[in-house]
Amino acid sequence: MQTLAAMTWEEARAAGPGSAAILPVGAVEAHGPHLPLETDVIIAGAMARAGAARLDARGTSAIVLPALSYTAASFAQGFAGTLSIRPETVTATVVDIAGGLARQGFTVLAIANAHLDPAHLASLDAAASAVRRELELAVAFPILASKPWALRLGDEFRSGACHAGRFETSIVLAERPELVRESARASLAPNPASLSRAIRDGKRTFEEAGGPRAYFGFPAEASAEEGRATIEILGEILDDAVRAELAARTGEAT
Repeated sequence: MQTLAAMTWEEARAAGPGSAAILPVGAVEAHGPHLPLETDVIIAGAMARAGAARLDARGTSAIVLPALSYTAASFAQGFAGTLSIRPETVTATVVDIAGGLARQGFTVLAIANAHLDPAHLASLDAAASAVRRELELAVAFPILASKPWALRLGDEFRSGACHAGRFETSIVLAERPELVRESARASLAPNPASLSRAIRDGKRTFEEAGGPRAYFGFPAEASAEEGRATIEILGEILDDAVRAELAARTGEAT
């Protein structure tokens, strides 16, 4: 796997043309009393690396970009440490990054996104639409909470009660176990309140959605083993999304 940040400019000049660029996208926001504020960034990075490995294995050169860590995170703004920026800033940033990639000959931008705040998703969707419309660059942006991707993930994720729950905690246990506050995690009661249902009902904060400590789901049930398996699934999703996007642009079957 190649990372852009570790390259020299001459190495990047040689590697860019014809390659896929993978942009991990997360947020700096509250994830319960047991997970770090950078949880989404950790998950996005794991997804990006797993996707890059799959792309490389089938002959598509993939380069992982530095993560975009600041984004719209209005649902968590009531909790210390959360840093939210305007959705239009996110859109403009991604479009500008894509412009640089297009100029350097990359063929596709794959967005490995692990943050599901509605305003954030809308900002990325707007960016993807603008890039497809304005640039010679394909964009693969699998929204994990939507079909068909959500069907590959676990029951907790599909229920919508998964922010800082079993799904996310398992991945952090696999990737950065030293950042999980184990004593806090073991004491957390299940919170089956569905964040996705609350969003559909018009709730606008974690507190309104039934998450007064900024977690949903079943974090005490998490395991590193499940996290490693989930990372592989996320890599498959990213790989399949890139294949589908490139096939759509060339008119070929996936």
